[in-house]
Amino acid sequence: MTLRDRIALPFLHRLDPEQAHRVALRALALGLAPLPGPVTSPRLRTQIAGVGLENPVGLAAGFDKNAEAAGPLTRAGFGFVELGAATPRPQPGNPRPRLFRLREDRAVINRFGFNNDGAPAIAARLAKARVEGRLAVPVGLNLGANKDSADRAADFVSVLATAGASVDFVTINVSSPNTERLRDLQGRDALAALAAGVIAERDRQRTGRARPLPVFLKIAPDLTEADLADIAAVAREVGLDAIIATNTTLSREGLTSRHAGEAGGLSGAPLFDRSTRVLARLSVLTGGTLPLIGVGGISDTLGAYAKIRAGASAVQLYSALVYQGLGLAARIARGLDGLLARDGFASVAEAVGTDRDRWLS
Repeated sequence: MTLRDRIALPFLHRLDPEQAHRVALRALALGLAPLPGPVTSPRLRTQIAGVGLENPVGLAAGFDKNAEAAGPLTRAGFGFVELGAATPRPQPGNPRPRLFRLREDRAVINRFGFNNDGAPAIAARLAKARVEGRLAVPVGLNLGANKDSADRAADFVSVLATAGASVDFVTINVSSPNTERLRDLQGRDALAALAAGVIAERDRQRTGRARPLPVFLKIAPDLTEADLADIAAVAREVGLDAIIATNTTLSREGLTSRHAGEAGGLSGAPLFDRSTRVLARLSVLTGGTLPLIGVGGISDTLGAYAKIRAGASAVQLYSALVYQGLGLAARIARGLDGLLARDGFASVAEAVGTDRDRWLS
């Protein structure tokens, strides 16, 4: 842990979790945190759906919902950064308190409910950062739907139409547990229609791009084998570019914290095994033809490496940053470089899926 994180984390943990998050984002936006810049090496450089990454360690959506600190975050050691979720119109989200630290479990529960400033404001910030050259690594946007929308599928298209020109990839988020009935859109027919609409809008926007904007899908960890098979089939049929596995879980198995009974999505260490099993299964179902991004419970280099060897071409962090600080991204990237060298892999791609069977039993 860096000296900065050793000093900052005890202070932040004295604050309400949501207030602490706001303070951390503000400090980043003001340039108060020293940043290492992108961490890279020939072994770490890789690609996801044609997007070149300096390293495979990304920031998951939710940390910077409104693109307030996009520039600094791209210099914090990550190989890519995902912002949002963004909805067509601003919305306040669910009532507070809505974020809980489960220290004993090294976990977090949130029930934010897609609180954000709306796609127009987020797109404007991203466009300004890009024009000013402040984005050091690829930046994506998580697409969401307004809680009171009469047509949620149309909302995803609307956000893409507003912000697509300012990002390097977008993610269809139908897996948040904090917007009522949103996860119903993971069903085969609903998902196929939604994804086809987003891809049609992506193709409409293609003018001026060397290649189409990649469209990813983020799924829940609480899916059956049949659900996963349907998702893999839809991804192939409509031409999705990658799947992010996984979002937060509704499970509370094995928790000990006093906050364990809070409603919302659970992330952090307890999610690791569940999300990695989903990842490995998807790797089988897609036949290794679709890039996967592993998310859920990564707190160190070994966890990130396990996700890669289970089938992930890249990984994302979020909850572990609450307990270990922003310096974790650079530490994991450097550690991955060492593990790849130790095991004789010349690249991240060579390691993908090499230990997948361990997670399939």
